[in-house]
Amino acid sequence: MCPELVEGPAAGDAVLARIVRREYGLIVAQLHRRLGDFDLAEEAVQEATAIALRTWRRDGVPANPAGWLALTARRRAIDLLRRRTRELQFADELAVDPTVSAPVVDRPGDERLPMLFGCCHPALTVEARLALTLRAVVGVSTPQIASAFLVPEATMAQRLVRAKRKITQAGIPFVIPDHDQLGSRLDDVLTVIYLAYNAGYLDPSPAGRELSDDAVWLAELVSRALPQQAEAWGLLSLLTFLSSRTPARFDGDRLVLLEDQDRTRWDGVAISRADGYLSTAAGLRRPGRFQLQAALAGCHASAGTWAETDWLQILTLYDMLLRYDSSPVIRLNQAIALSHVRGPAVALAAVGEMADRLADYHLLHATRARLLAQLGDAVGARTANERALDLTSNPAEQELLRSRLADSS
Repeated sequence: MCPELVEGPAAGDAVLARIVRREYGLIVAQLHRRLGDFDLAEEAVQEATAIALRTWRRDGVPANPAGWLALTARRRAIDLLRRRTRELQFADELAVDPTVSAPVVDRPGDERLPMLFGCCHPALTVEARLALTLRAVVGVSTPQIASAFLVPEATMAQRLVRAKRKITQAGIPFVIPDHDQLGSRLDDVLTVIYLAYNAGYLDPSPAGRELSDDAVWLAELVSRALPQQAEAWGLLSLLTFLSSRTPARFDGDRLVLLEDQDRTRWDGVAISRADGYLSTAAGLRRPGRFQLQAALAGCHASAGTWAETDWLQILTLYDMLLRYDSSPVIRLNQAIALSHVRGPAVALAAVGEMADRLADYHLLHATRARLLAQLGDAVGARTANERALDLTSNPAEQELLRSRLADSS
């Protein structure tokens, strides 16, 4: 009997959630490879998942749940093809395929990788890439994606429809790019994974944790499939370092800043893994922005207390990072490090240089508020905190800013 064979509807739902998380993208990728129709492949797996939910609640979880889901998706694909009379002949060929009854489990992740590159194609908007990757590769439901990005479900559904239509109309292939294009295309993929992680990073709910875990899983999928790509290992290291702090990041629903976290709750095993990933990346001798961000996270992980943080090393790493990413957000983070090395006045001047470009970014105003408070400007700090509160929609950050405002009253 399969170890995942359990009793009861709730247990069956939990098994299905794990199977979907692990197998959804793989089954979609395999069906797409056979059918050449991304939309149909995903529809078949969605219907198979719905069938599994009903059937497993009624009959219990099968001995081979992943194989059951793969076989049901294949059969649903046949049914969907048969509805399209112009493709009837191909459907009949698929129906008698001798491999149709072979369960699809524990196949190499490379079948998902071409689909990941297709979902992250530069012809799509960043928002579409992110939504499509989570839906098609990871199997996150449309309502869950909509909730994570604070948009109505109907809006997210339309975004997914438009993205899939764009793939079809533009003839976007699901292939791993050639060597001369791999670097830039891989950066697009890694950026989408990083954004997916960030979407769950400050969400204390189980859904937020799952979203971040999915992003770490994707980062590992890419790094294992492309082991010579240093930036893939860099991103995996960064996300693993950040995930190591998850147990200490929230006190209930209350956000706990890095300086106040109980470091004994950090995951030491995850920190060791992250160090190893970063060493692998460094051994490939092709530095990049994700490796440097991982090194920054590693500096924080190696400090036993907030007071022991090596801010000079962090400031040096930010100087290096700016060669690869000179965005105003990176400069804002550099200014925070600068405040610990050269004082709040110097850092405040640096933040002021970015005020126009980050006028609607809540963390700029929250940073200004902290610096102004350190300089004794309570009125200016309160005004900046109020502006930050107006600009953020994250409940945990809102609560933190409200507490700061209450303390300053």
